[in-house]
Amino acid sequence: MTRVMHVISGLGTGGAEAMLVQLVHALKARGFEQSVVSVSNHSEKADAIRDAGVPVDFLDVTSMKNAAGGIYRLTRLVRDRRPDVLQGWMYHGDLFAAAANFTVPGPRRLYWSLRASDTVQGGYGRLVRLCARLSRLPELIIANSQSGLDFHRAQGYRPRRAEVIPNGVDTEKFRPDLATRSALRQEFALPENAVVAIHVARLDPMKDHATFLKAMWALPAMRGLLVGAGTETLDLPDNVRALGLRTDVARLYRCADLVVSSSAFAEGFSNILAEGMSSGLVPVATDVGDARLIVGAVGEIVPVRDPEALAQAMSRAADRSDLAIHKQRARERIVENFTLERAVDRFARLYG
Repeated sequence: MTRVMHVISGLGTGGAEAMLVQLVHALKARGFEQSVVSVSNHSEKADAIRDAGVPVDFLDVTSMKNAAGGIYRLTRLVRDRRPDVLQGWMYHGDLFAAAANFTVPGPRRLYWSLRASDTVQGGYGRLVRLCARLSRLPELIIANSQSGLDFHRAQGYRPRRAEVIPNGVDTEKFRPDLATRSALRQEFALPENAVVAIHVARLDPMKDHATFLKAMWALPAMRGLLVGAGTETLDLPDNVRALGLRTDVARLYRCADLVVSSSAFAEGFSNILAEGMSSGLVPVATDVGDARLIVGAVGEIVPVRDPEALAQAMSRAADRSDLAIHKQRARERIVENFTLERAVDRFARLYG
């Protein structure tokens, strides 16, 4: 039985954390023995991982001042659990996994992961350069997007081996449901015939809520839903409602028609686009990360930080006479190309 220890920067509410939760559940069902170690004390996803019977430990690293103590705690966990694979997730997870792998002798494989693209704009430049200098240490680097792998290579990463495994979507969880659609539209006072655009993202500069809201100002007949931590603090046009942080996102997709990503940078593989499409929504996205690959020919791609172009694309998508057909094609594209099962198969082969 292969033992895998996942070392992740934190267990907050981001896309990498969501993918890890799905992966540990699926791998546990296939017989993999796993554990998860969080470098920081962000714990929002911890219970979801423990629900799979997978132990979770925290290194409680809050700054570089106590990084040495975190590495020491991680080395003890590695000695105790003797993983066959030490899998880093995100930059700090990669670095801590590398430090423990160097410190503790033993036959194991060190893997790193890349979960975003242009993170330099997000203030991670020094961290990216440090990881680039150490990028020959892992046997394998797994990226969730081709754009992410290309960006990091341009920043100096020189992996011995690299694989791109796009995030996978649970297409049974994220699916259309007409009864839920009607119930949610009544709950949120949304007319049955209104075109509704949903935007799911925490409040963060990379997500560029301002561009989405400017587009919605220009589309008074359309209705918008914002979902994500901090969105309830925004100044909104009359046709947009903010729901803040929610745990029922799969359900909320079902009341919409369009899924919109207005990100300005750093996206790798957008879970939101793929989940929305799996739920039967037409995608409209900025040209960031692997958005073009995900959307294909079933949606719209526009330049970043261009509210007018975004509004026009959303209007084109909404005004299609065959909107229902495009919604069906959006789901079919995810089912055919980006299922969770396909992603888990590839991880299982690499680990096993």
